[in-house]
Amino acid sequence: MQHPSPPVADGDEFARAVEALSGRRIAVLTGAGVSTDSGIPDYRGAGAPVRTPMTSQEFAASDTARRRYWIGSHLGWKIFAAAHPNDGHLALADLERSGVVSGVITQNVDGLHLRAGNRRVVELHGTMRRAYCMHCGQVFDRRDLAARIEADNPWISVPDNVEIGPDGDVLPGASDQFVVPLCTVCGGVLKPDVVFFGEFVPVEKFAEAEQLVRTSDALLIAGSSLVVNSGVRLVERARRRRLPVVIVNRGATRSDPKATVKIDGGASEVLRALADALPRPA
Repeated sequence: MQHPSPPVADGDEFARAVEALSGRRIAVLTGAGVSTDSGIPDYRGAGAPVRTPMTSQEFAASDTARRRYWIGSHLGWKIFAAAHPNDGHLALADLERSGVVSGVITQNVDGLHLRAGNRRVVELHGTMRRAYCMHCGQVFDRRDLAARIEADNPWISVPDNVEIGPDGDVLPGASDQFVVPLCTVCGGVLKPDVVFFGEFVPVEKFAEAEQLVRTSDALLIAGSSLVVNSGVRLVERARRRRLPVVIVNRGATRSDPKATVKIDGGASEVLRALADALPRPA
């Protein structure tokens, strides 16, 4: 089904992007800007509030920090779970189904690419769908944990105006009465399956992303300011192979000078316009 393409801010740059990407198998790297139209804010964009995300060291060392984190994470996860893929997510799923996109590498933990229908998704920073025990490694579904949290803490509810970031880290008023979920196998500490601030992307996960870029003919970056080094490293991998690099983002990114084409615009409208304009493989 064809969707009408919305106007793109810079028609000349859009035409250059279509020319650079046409006839190529495209690896896609996405950041928080792809999910803003689903109601999940970009905490690095212009006007975003200053945040002090919890580090893995804080989380591991302090019962108080874990209690604070789990209250916020639970409320944030509920908002993530209620979000729906937007037209940018759906456009990328359309492009993968048609054979234009080879796969999506995402810095997001919201799972919206999978829910939109993309099949090959590399979640660089993990996922909010799971948590695991830091002692025995047992994995838990967040839906099951949410049910436990609400059974043990019946007073907890989602405030009408709770503010969240793309990693689900919100900070409502913490309560000393909050019961933190523990591993039901060994009683150990549970941690969401996401890369915390200051942690490294797992080596095997980055290797999977590298492989996707290596087996593609172009790299399209959408909704990322490329502040995180893993994204910049993937741009460098593409440049070494002399692949076209197209960046779609509102505002500057670290790799703008290295891009074949940079489109300063919203991810949803530009991705849908690209999905409508790029030719399908014969």
